[in-house]
Amino acid sequence: MKRLVSALLGLIVCATPAAALETCRFIQDKAEREACYHRQEQELAARRKPEPAPVAGPSAEAKTVQSLQQMRRDDAEVYRSIGGICNGC
Repeated sequence: MKRLVSALLGLIVCATPAAALETCRFIQDKAEREACYHRQEQELAARRKPEPAPVAGPSAEAKTVQSLQQMRRDDAEVYRSIGGICNGC
């Protein structure tokens, strides 16, 4: 019985924000409905986490270039090791 009550309470708590978001579409007056949507948008924006500030460091392009250079060095090393194994392949 306690589990049922706690499950129902959890369902009610989870469903309440979703129900609050659905109420705007039932408002008949267009201006009031738009104002409701605007308030909801502001509430959602306030809940979102702010994006972290960019860290000072190498740019994405510099990282890509470094990655490609490392891959080329690795490829060259692999080709040298294969060259000793496959004579005449």
